[in-house]
Amino acid sequence: QLQLVESGGGLVQPGGSLRLSCTANGYTLDTYAMGWFRQAPGKEREGVSCISISGGSTNYADSVKGRFTISRDNAKNTVYLQMNNLKPGDTAIYTCAADVTLRADCTMTREKYDYWGQGTQVTVSS
Repeated sequence: QLQLVESGGGLVQPGGSLRLSCTANGYTLDTYAMGWFRQAPGKEREGVSCISISGGSTNYADSVKGRFTISRDNAKNTVYLQMNNLKPGDTAIYTCAADVTLRADCTMTREKYDYWGQGTQVTVSS
C-alpha cells in the first residue's frame, strides 16, 4: 500500500520558518488530494491544510491562514508545507495524508483520508 514519508521537522524559535515535505517511495501522488494534519499532546488531530489533485484548490485552518502555504510539485512527487512566523501553539507532530478522491477540491476532514505518514515533530520554543 501507499506509504507516505514526511521530513523537515525540527526545533525552531518563535517567528522562525520550516518547510515540511511529504513524498512516497514507489508510488506517484498525482492522483491524490493531499492534506497536512497535526496533533499536539493531549489534543485531537486537526486538519492544517489540504491541496487538490491538480493543486488548483487549497484550504487552511484559520489558525494558520496567512502563515502557512501548502503546495505540490507533481514532477518531484512531493507535497510541501511552508510554515512561516511559527508560534509555540504550532508545536505538534505533523502528518501528511493522501485522499483517494475524484473531487477537484480537497477536505481537511481526517476521516476522508486513506493513507497516512508517521509524522514529523515540529517544536516551536525559545
